[in-house]
Amino acid sequence: MTGEEKADNKTLGEIGEAIAVTFLKGLKFSILERNFRCKCGEIDIIARDGKTIVFVEVKTRRNAAFGVPQLAVTSFKQRQISKAALTWLAQKKMHDAAARFDVIAIVQRNHAVPEIEHIMNAFDLAY
Repeated sequence: MTGEEKADNKTLGEIGEAIAVTFLKGLKFSILERNFRCKCGEIDIIARDGKTIVFVEVKTRRNAAFGVPQLAVTSFKQRQISKAALTWLAQKKMHDAAARFDVIAIVQRNHAVPEIEHIMNAFDLAY
């Protein structure tokens, strides 16, 4: 992958996350944090849906040539997200908070309306 392709993918990821934030706000979610990073992993969006903390992984693709975006949330990725979520909850002293893991899959074809699939409870805590 060239440097230009990596930059393009990073931009696509940022666009996807912005679309996901707008989508979640439309569902009355409160956005608590974006791009939380720790040594064990990263969480794209941390939101609140009512009383539930929602850890959201966003996957964006230009097309489905390599499969639907959500297939990129592998068991390894789920473990990384889970560890990062536990770290975030510990930092916020919210050990007993109700929480779930969602995936937002976006297909953003050039200049087209994005196709968004919101998968609630996409996976369970994995570590």
